[in-house]
Amino acid sequence: MEEAQQIRSEILIERVIDAPRELVWKAWTQPEYVRRWWGPGGFTAPVIRIDLREGGRYLFNMRSPEGQDFWSTGEYREIVLMERIVATDSFSDAEGNVVPASAYGMSGDWPSELLATVTFEDVGDRTKVTIREPGVPAGENRDMAEAGWNESLDKLAEVLGGAAKTHLTAEPGKQDLVITRIFDAPRDLVFKTYTNPDLVPRWWGPASLTTTVEEMDVRPGGTWRYLQRDAEGNDYAFHGVYHEIAQPERLIYTFEFEGMPGHVTLETVTLEDLDGRTKVTDRVVYQSVEDRDGTLQSGMEEGMNETMDRFADLLKEMQRG
Repeated sequence: MEEAQQIRSEILIERVIDAPRELVWKAWTQPEYVRRWWGPGGFTAPVIRIDLREGGRYLFNMRSPEGQDFWSTGEYREIVLMERIVATDSFSDAEGNVVPASAYGMSGDWPSELLATVTFEDVGDRTKVTIREPGVPAGENRDMAEAGWNESLDKLAEVLGGAAKTHLTAEPGKQDLVITRIFDAPRDLVFKTYTNPDLVPRWWGPASLTTTVEEMDVRPGGTWRYLQRDAEGNDYAFHGVYHEIAQPERLIYTFEFEGMPGHVTLETVTLEDLDGRTKVTDRVVYQSVEDRDGTLQSGMEEGMNETMDRFADLLKEMQRG
């Protein structure tokens, strides 16, 4: 009877994610990834803070479609790289102070602190994620918590479904990187989407930023300039010069972030026809190995993945319309 009660009071979720373990681990431990999937369907995650070390703490915020904020916090008790995370789990306020579950309408018998264990295991080229969280009271609140985990994992799988299809190659000691992705759309449409100034704001950069095309003269010697604005009103500008336009096969242009003038890259984008699908290869050459490695360390991979996902979604929409 005691054993049965323990099973009823434990959340146990197993999910196989269609992505390699290294990528799943990154999505679980880097704030810029976690913001994209944390919380049930329809929820957003405006604040994700992670101090990933034993004894470090996290603070997560998820916001309901109605605008209500739910905060949680905890301490990392054990971290085994790409294998296991053990951490406490408590409801909190926005400053990370533990609050009773009743503050969020949960039953009074909900523990002030739970201990969750998440493990990551290779299953071929996919990853099995197992979540164990004992001590959760049986009943409606437990069912809601389990459903929340499952919906979050649905979002994680969706995020990584696109990320796993986008491949980035950056060999040590070299000053270039190569990004490839295959899109389920004909090459002419991919080229049009890539070079149409009316379409660029719908896919270029993270969805959290608003993109404005200030100039886009798609011809050899022509210039382009994009302006991005975040929710706080901060502006980020980028510009470059087109060197070669070979429709629908190739574009070559420079890229410079105006916030760091003088760090210019040369991008060569090739589009290969694959019987109705299109393979896009973007080779980016930096001025130095240090420039390239600094870009990689800045979190550009996460932004790149989101951009490619948005590009794929736009192609699907255009083909349906």
